[in-house]
Amino acid sequence: MRRSITGFAFAALLLAGCGTGSGGDSGATVSPSDCAAVPELHASDSGRTVCLAVGGTVRVALDGTKSRPWRPVKADGSGLEAVNSGFVLLPGDANASFRAASEGHVRLSSSRPLCATESGRVACQGIQEWWVTVVVK
Repeated sequence: MRRSITGFAFAALLLAGCGTGSGGDSGATVSPSDCAAVPELHASDSGRTVCLAVGGTVRVALDGTKSRPWRPVKADGSGLEAVNSGFVLLPGDANASFRAASEGHVRLSSSRPLCATESGRVACQGIQEWWVTVVVK
């Protein structure tokens, strides 16, 4: 009985992964309704998939604090190239700008401590992750 339940669960998971996705890192086809053009990305956009036309730009503005700073934004994939984003004026912020150089999929990501790091207090080892998938068409 246990083997048939495990087999059924595996089959259900396998079938759930089929079809067109939201464009994540798998390179799946993204329909226009799944993908919005967004010129500036913020912490609230985490988990989204956005579209960008070749030649367009997207800016990332993550507002952090001195005690909970964002790490620099990383771009994994192909299609975007980093351009000058200006100055970061406040400690803890992470700003980045990218120009769409060619068609592709890119995952932009950053992270920061979940809790403020203050001496003499209980430590919190949690991490807040931020990521957005950019589809360049």
